[in-house]
Amino acid sequence: MTALPSSSARELTIGEVAARSGVAVSALRFYEREGLVRSRRTGGNQRRYGRDTLRRVAFVRASQRVGIPLAEIREALALLPDGRTPTREDWARLSAGWRAELDERIRRLERLRDNLGECIGCGCLSLDRCALANPQDRMGERYGPGARGL
Repeated sequence: MTALPSSSARELTIGEVAARSGVAVSALRFYEREGLVRSRRTGGNQRRYGRDTLRRVAFVRASQRVGIPLAEIREALALLPDGRTPTREDWARLSAGWRAELDERIRRLERLRDNLGECIGCGCLSLDRCALANPQDRMGERYGPGARGL
């Protein structure tokens, strides 16, 4: 009969999490301070992480790459179950909540890209004419450039 591994055998040190996730130890400590990941302390005051931490770190990094603020990432991770590795369905539920926001961000970035190309082409970057530097300036159209609302 095979003995089950001890609790500590299923846990990872901070160095192991860093090596396997590609995240610096200092970043892991920061994530822990921000409530994005959790560890427990051994009798010798060393951090130990559950294996699900690797998935949580990957989720944090992917979320940061698309511009999701840490506060929103923390809120999303708080919805995940404790005591078990999150499932594919858990992750799908979290990411579905951000779909509309990401779609809007993509639209804004596409507009920026398109307007940036025009501005570089004309070289104006003028506050009274440039749609990039002064977008949707209704008061400027009516009253000319400058601080008109003051």
